[in-house]
Amino acid sequence: MTEEENRLLYAFDEKLKNFMSLYRNLEKENAELREQLKEKEAELFRIGKSKESLEVMYENLKSARMISINDKDIADTKQRLARLVREVDKCIALLNE
Repeated sequence: MTEEENRLLYAFDEKLKNFMSLYRNLEKENAELREQLKEKEAELFRIGKSKESLEVMYENLKSARMISINDKDIADTKQRLARLVREVDKCIALLNE
């Protein structure tokens, strides 16, 4: 082998080693990214389940809120109705004048 052939073979060997190293690094990075993707998909699934659960709880709370009427709500409603009746009475009195 000539000196030129040896130099070319050495350069080729160095480039091949460099490419192999880059390939191994990319494989490692790819594996890490795949693992992160699996973790994110699992997290997304858990969040979806939590969201569904919260939606059911919210609907139940809305239903319970509509059904439950406490004394304060009744008293407030009576006061509002009494005010409206007084206003209507005032309007009728003004119309009768």
